[in-house]
Amino acid sequence: MGRKKNFPKADLTVPTAVIRKTESGGIEISKELISQAQTVVRFPAEGNATDRRSFDFSPWYGVGVDQITYAFQKQVERFLLTGDGDLSIATIAGYCGNGAKLFLDYCVLTAGALGRDLVLPDIGRPLVDGYLFHLRQSTIKTTTQRHKYTCLKAILVGLAESKVIVILNGEEGTFPPNPFPNIGRKQQGEKPLDQRERKTFAAALKTAVMPIFHDGAEPTADLLTYAILAIALRTGRNTTPLLELPVDCLRPHPKKNMRILVCFKRRGATTHKVALRDVSDIAMSASVLPDVVRLIERAKILCEPLQKDAPAHLKGRLWLYRDAAGRVTHISDMTLMTVIQRLVKDADLVDANGDPLRVNISRLRKTFANRIFEILDGDIAATARALGNTARTTDRDYLIPSEDAKRNWSFMGQVLANELETGTLVTQKTPTSRCSDPKNGQLAPKNGTQCMNFLACLRCRNFVVTGDPDDLHRLFSFFWLVVRERDRVTKKRWKRHYAHLVRLIERDVVDRGIAERKLDPDVIRSARDRARTNPHPFWSRPDSLEYLQ
Repeated sequence: MGRKKNFPKADLTVPTAVIRKTESGGIEISKELISQAQTVVRFPAEGNATDRRSFDFSPWYGVGVDQITYAFQKQVERFLLTGDGDLSIATIAGYCGNGAKLFLDYCVLTAGALGRDLVLPDIGRPLVDGYLFHLRQSTIKTTTQRHKYTCLKAILVGLAESKVIVILNGEEGTFPPNPFPNIGRKQQGEKPLDQRERKTFAAALKTAVMPIFHDGAEPTADLLTYAILAIALRTGRNTTPLLELPVDCLRPHPKKNMRILVCFKRRGATTHKVALRDVSDIAMSASVLPDVVRLIERAKILCEPLQKDAPAHLKGRLWLYRDAAGRVTHISDMTLMTVIQRLVKDADLVDANGDPLRVNISRLRKTFANRIFEILDGDIAATARALGNTARTTDRDYLIPSEDAKRNWSFMGQVLANELETGTLVTQKTPTSRCSDPKNGQLAPKNGTQCMNFLACLRCRNFVVTGDPDDLHRLFSFFWLVVRERDRVTKKRWKRHYAHLVRLIERDVVDRGIAERKLDPDVIRSARDRARTNPHPFWSRPDSLEYLQ
C-alpha cells in the first residue's frame, strides 16, 4: 500500500509586494511600502550549511532601482517562508549573493545611463541581454557567469509566479534560448589527486591530525578540520554530510570489528551507510592515516563537554569548538577552506607545476573513487556502490583513465595506425562479412569458442564490412534470406526477430558506406544482384535462420 503524503502547511501571511496597475498598463509598487521596508533578510542557522546569516538590500535603495530591489527582497523572503521549489537555505542565500547582487548593480548603472528610475516593467529581454553583455565584459569566468545568471533567473521566475512581473516565452522572450552555448566544454570538474599528490597530502595530514589523540587535546577548528579531511579521504563522502555528522553517526555492524558510518544527504533526503573497520590500536605506519572510527570516537569525546553550551540548531552535532569569542560553533565550509589553505602552505604541498596544491572535499571524493576503482580491478558497479551513486554517474563524473590505461591506449593507437598504413587490419571472415575478434568480441561468448551469434553481428562493435565484393556477397546473401523469411513467419515474429536486420543493413552499412565514400555504389549493386540469384552456400538453405535461433 502506498505511503500517504503529508503536505506541509504554508503560512498564508507571506510577504508580497502590494502592486497596482498604472494607466499605461504597467506595474507599480506602493512607495509607502518601499520607504518602510526592513532592508535586511536574515537566514536561519538551522538547516543552513553555510556561514551566511543575512543579506542587506539597503545599498540599492535610493539609487534609482527601488521597485526592483523591493520586489527582489520580498521574493527572497517568500522563498524562505514558503520553501517554494523545495529550496535549501544555502540555495536561497546563494540567490542573493550570486543572483541579485550583480544584477542590481547593473540596474543602477542602467538607471544612471537612462537618466530615470528603473521600474518593474523594465525587466524584459533588453535588460536581460544587457546584463549578459555586462557579464561577458567582466573578468568573471564563463562558468561563473552562467551560475550567476541561473540564480538571477530563479528569482525572476519566482516574481513571475507571484504575478509581480510578466515573463514572455519564445525566441523573443524575456530569457534568450541559449545564452551560454557549449558551456559543457568549458566547465571542468575537480580532478582527483594523482599518486604522488595523494601520498604527500596523506603524510602531511597524518602529521597534522595525530595531536587529536594526545592527552589534554582541545577541539580546535584546525584539529577537527584535519579529522574531517582524513575521513573524507578514507570514505569519499560529500562535504555537507561530513560537516553535519551527528554524534551518533557510528552504528553497530553485524560483523565483529566493524562499524557503520551513517551520513545524511540533504539533497534527496537520503542516508548513506559506509562499513568501517573498528581498529583498536591507533599506532599506524607512517604512510597510513588514523582509523576513521578512532577519529570519530575521539572527536566525540573532545566535543561532548560543548554540547550543553551549543545553540539549539547545533546540539547533537559532532564537530563543535569554541571560537575566538568563546562561543560554541561548528566547522563550516568557510572554516574548512581556510584551514585547508593553511595546511597546504605550512606543509608546502605543491602540484606537478609547482603551484600550491588545490585540495577540497570534491577532489578527495574523486581520489577515493579512482583508488577504489583501481583496487577492485575496474569493477565500476562496486565502485558506484561505494560512492552511493549509479554506475553511469560514477563513470561520467568521477573516473579518469589511469596511467596504465593511457599507455595501453597509446599502444593500441600505434598498432591501429600501423595496420591502416600497411593494410593489414586483422579480421576473420564470417558468414555475414568479417569480425575483428570472433572469440572475445563484444557479443562473443568469451570462453575460447567461436562466436556463432550471426543474427547479432550488426549490433556488435567488432563487426567489420569492407568494400571487398566477397564480403558484400556474404552480407547480401544474409540480407536476401532475411527478406524472404518475411513470407515464411508471422507478422509478429518478423517484427520481433528480423525487421531490424534489414533496416540496419540498409541504413548503417549501405547508406552510411556510400555517404562516407567507403563503399562503391556499383560494387554494392553488383554484390546485391549476385547474392539474390546465387547466395553464399551458408545462406543458401531457406531454413538457415531456424538453426540460429
